[in-house]
Amino acid sequence: MTHTEIEITAEFVRELLRDQHPDLADLPVRLGARGWDNQLWRLGDDLAVRLPWATQSADVLLRNEHTWLPALAPRLPLPVPVPQRLGEPSARFPRPWIVTTWVPGEPADRAPVTRAAEAADVLAAFLTALHQPAPEQAPAGRFNRGGPLAGHSEGFAKQLASAAELGLIPDPDAVRAVWDDAAAAPGWAGPALWLHSDLHPANVLTADGTLCGVIDFGDLCAGDPAFDLAAAWTLLPDGAADRFHAAYRPAPDAATLRRARGLAAGQALAGILIGEAGVRGRPGGKPTWGPPAHAALRRLTATAHP
Repeated sequence: MTHTEIEITAEFVRELLRDQHPDLADLPVRLGARGWDNQLWRLGDDLAVRLPWATQSADVLLRNEHTWLPALAPRLPLPVPVPQRLGEPSARFPRPWIVTTWVPGEPADRAPVTRAAEAADVLAAFLTALHQPAPEQAPAGRFNRGGPLAGHSEGFAKQLASAAELGLIPDPDAVRAVWDDAAAAPGWAGPALWLHSDLHPANVLTADGTLCGVIDFGDLCAGDPAFDLAAAWTLLPDGAADRFHAAYRPAPDAATLRRARGLAAGQALAGILIGEAGVRGRPGGKPTWGPPAHAALRRLTATAHP
């Protein structure tokens, strides 16, 4: 079932709650956001209902989040949407859904970070706390997230070719050089660490110019921390990456930073292409994703690797 097959309204959400969690059904319901995989509906002042509405993979992602995030959340120094209830597939809505805590703030693609030093320290503390060894039962990353960069080279090449063909990037060769350097770096040899693995600006919340929350843990998985460390270039303003790296523990080695730069370039290309699709009104496009992605790519191609 996708967004083309069912209309989700406040009354529809309320009926789902009446069926499975009737003690919550009388709370006010209002639309929060329509994301890539899920719709988010505010439930009272402190809760939210997340329902998959577009991609089929969202079902697994919601269950992963419900299973693992409650145990991880207490050690994280930023607010995150902690799952409270699980909604099971039913005749009314044949997909799982969850009730989580509500995290206030504005997505960073709409309200970028402006207090660079403070945000760098906050992000470093968050990822230091999250990046702990994961159990063997931890979920594997979707699209090889957390895995070797070799598994991403074909996708990067396709994105780079598309962006270059559309004239969206000024120096494709410089972008390619960032990726080639990352791909040549030694791979991650440490234990598989817990990763958010989807730290693009729309999944990080800001207030007063700094980070105030992290959302959408559906892609929570285990693997190479470089996938999250890429956020130093995709989320933080110019000049903040060095401070982030100094505050993150344990200090990342040169190979990890090289991989993170390449992954950041790939994330930036994806954001540019999705942003352009939004500008052109194509389905799935997000116009607000383009500006932060262009800024990240400019940062990456303007500096040499560590």
